[in-house]
Amino acid sequence: MSGVSRGIDRIEVTFDEPNLVANAGLLLVATLSVRLGLERLINATVHLSGRVGGALPGRKVLTLVHAMAAGGSHIDHADLLRSGATGAVLGHRVMAPSTLGTFLRAFTFGHIRQLDRVLGEALRRAWALGAGPESEQLVIDLDSTICEVCGKAKHGAGYGYTKMLGYHPLIAVRAWTGEVLHVRMRKGAANTQRGAVRFVEELVARVRRAGATGELIMRFDSGFWSNTTLATLERLDVGYTMGVRMIKSVTRAVEGIDESAWTPIDYTFDGEAEVAQCDYKGRRLIVRRTRLVGRQATLWPQWRHFAFVTDLDGDCVDLDAFHRAHATVELAIRDLKEGAGLEHVPSGHFFANSAWLVCAALAHDLIRWTAMLGDITPEDHLTVARTVRTRFLSMPGRLVSRSGRSTLRAPLEWPWADTFNRALDLLRALPPVPV
Repeated sequence: MSGVSRGIDRIEVTFDEPNLVANAGLLLVATLSVRLGLERLINATVHLSGRVGGALPGRKVLTLVHAMAAGGSHIDHADLLRSGATGAVLGHRVMAPSTLGTFLRAFTFGHIRQLDRVLGEALRRAWALGAGPESEQLVIDLDSTICEVCGKAKHGAGYGYTKMLGYHPLIAVRAWTGEVLHVRMRKGAANTQRGAVRFVEELVARVRRAGATGELIMRFDSGFWSNTTLATLERLDVGYTMGVRMIKSVTRAVEGIDESAWTPIDYTFDGEAEVAQCDYKGRRLIVRRTRLVGRQATLWPQWRHFAFVTDLDGDCVDLDAFHRAHATVELAIRDLKEGAGLEHVPSGHFFANSAWLVCAALAHDLIRWTAMLGDITPEDHLTVARTVRTRFLSMPGRLVSRSGRSTLRAPLEWPWADTFNRALDLLRALPPVPV
């Protein structure tokens, strides 16, 4: 027993402090939610009053969203907002998990579309406050992901190309900021291309309504390769880079490239890579080929080819690097899943899970808008939700009254105290949102 710390062993724990605030930094996200008028917007847009659990949807959606912003990945995690004085920093009544479950199960396809309109309007309002691209170029990465589930009682879950049981949602992310611009839940067995044309049409209309007036470019991996999707992009005057599969016709086009046309690019020390371009059915095809060198070349001595079509102007080496940056979409998808809303799909009802997905996207965006409008992260750094959550949202606090004014007392020498106070001042100084 000599190694036991008697000081630690003598600490007693009681859960009886009504003024403590769990995740006091949610004050930042909640302040922005108020400035965006989200509760009123949800109440005016989502009409569930005729269904069990559907009354006053604003407070229920925001309970889910703020719980996800704090790192909640299950419906039961909403209880963390009901502890101590946490609800006092949120600006809305916090609802019980059982109420939230009934609420989600009340959704139908039409109600999902209404909630999706909330995400689009919230985007417009946030961009109007200064988070948008305005007339600058807007680059959007489209991708799909797998939300794995356990058990076969999940409505709509199925096995896709990954042989994993789950759902297969579509996600559109704004490059450089990580904002989720549009989401769509799909059944697990859905092909990557399924619903892509309609999704792109809605996405373009959404960002234009939100105030993006500049050049619009979308990047896709080869799973989206479709002549119909390409024709849609061209009709909507949207620039694109889209990966293609190395089918026979593409392979023949690549084989026709002259050896002198290949340009070396930077690659790993044990390999080499080159880029060239050619024409493929009237479209510009840019090809990158890679192979191992040295002793490892015996494992894979042949060139491996990766190609994409594009209608963009510019040097093929620069465009290859631009297209490969599409991989950053995985960072946003990771943020949606890692200790956040999309880590777990809670319900056995497909439409309940669809509503959960939209709430997760809204929570994800609120964190990014808070970081952008509150000047939390440098402009040249992609906002990482886990970092914002650790440094700011998870900050403990105690709500007290001083001379009749509520004061949130945070820990002494909190490393990011100055940044927090500056962000709160900036968010509170935002003008009334244009409605």
